[in-house]
Amino acid sequence: MSLLVLLQDVVQAAVDLAPLAKLGAALAAGIVTIGAGLGISRIASSALESSARQPEIADKAQTSMLISAAFVEGVSLFALVVCLLIGIA
Repeated sequence: MSLLVLLQDVVQAAVDLAPLAKLGAALAAGIVTIGAGLGISRIASSALESSARQPEIADKAQTSMLISAAFVEGVSLFALVVCLLIGIA
């Protein structure tokens, strides 16, 4: 009988923490967005700086910048979807 009471307490605790999970998911989504913006801006800054120092590699730097930015954007989009799924559930 005590196992049933323990399980009921666990379920009740999970229900009580649901609003906190949604708040955490919202905060995490904001942090992911900020992190992606900072990462992409740093990639662009480094590519422009290298192009200014060595103009002959500008095409290669631009290509590397776009590929790196796409990877950062893909990871951040995946993290954002996970955060939103947690917030909805």
